[in-house]
Amino acid sequence: MVEEGPMQHAKELRRKKRMKILLYVAIFAVFQIAVITLFSLTIMKFRTPKFRVRSATFENFDVQPSSFNMRINAQLTVRNANFGHFRYRNTTIDFYYRDIKVGEAFVDRARAKWRSTRRFNVTADLTSTNIGTSNAQYLASDISSGILPLRAQSRMRGRITIMFIMKKNRSPNMNCTMNLAIQSRQLQNLICR
Repeated sequence: MVEEGPMQHAKELRRKKRMKILLYVAIFAVFQIAVITLFSLTIMKFRTPKFRVRSATFENFDVQPSSFNMRINAQLTVRNANFGHFRYRNTTIDFYYRDIKVGEAFVDRARAKWRSTRRFNVTADLTSTNIGTSNAQYLASDISSGILPLRAQSRMRGRITIMFIMKKNRSPNMNCTMNLAIQSRQLQNLICR
């Protein structure tokens, strides 16, 4: 009976030690699951970048009572909110006056770094030669009012790469409406969706 006491006590200590190790392993596993869940819900989430017109200036500005011809220098941005870079392809931006295409600009392929905004400029010639006789009265009315409504539209195709392993194709759309004040040659009410 004397020998059972120390042996019983040693067994009890080993059992407590095993329980303590098991508790530490369980706490570590719960912590790892929480970190992986948080990581996958925030960092590993793919977000579609935003493609927008920010500002524009005009050159060779020729506006007649029933026509226009000008060059637009537009500053565009691609805002990438992902934790990986966004590599986009060559893109065409179409400019419209009342759903009639009046010009186009080209964006060369490039890359927007992770969690950053890439700014670049494009140039396009806008002309009213495509506007038919059915819309000529609207054009004359808009020019006489001093406000020319324009719209820029595009779809930029590209691929997001997160941690050099996960890749996903994303295509941000640009749909920006703007009004050109003819007197001041400035954009007004620039709204991008």
